[in-house]
Amino acid sequence: MLVKFIDFLRDRLKAVVVLCCVGLVFLVLWDIFFVSKEHAHTWVEQHIPAFWSIFGFMACVLIIIISKWFGHLGIMTREDYYDK
Repeated sequence: MLVKFIDFLRDRLKAVVVLCCVGLVFLVLWDIFFVSKEHAHTWVEQHIPAFWSIFGFMACVLIIIISKWFGHLGIMTREDYYDK
């Protein structure tokens, strides 16, 4: 059953990507217009709209970049590494 669902989503990949992007935009807009900022702890939470959404996105991008760099640095190696 799960495999059929994954195949269903894979066949409609463009629709899934568009739906996820629309959901993310909806969450950011909800944060900007409907979340109360009066109990925020820091200045950036009060004055930069959707700060935590931007912060989370940038943190994910940074994690991906560092992981790829670390992987190319030493984890990924030649296929004949152990033959020599």
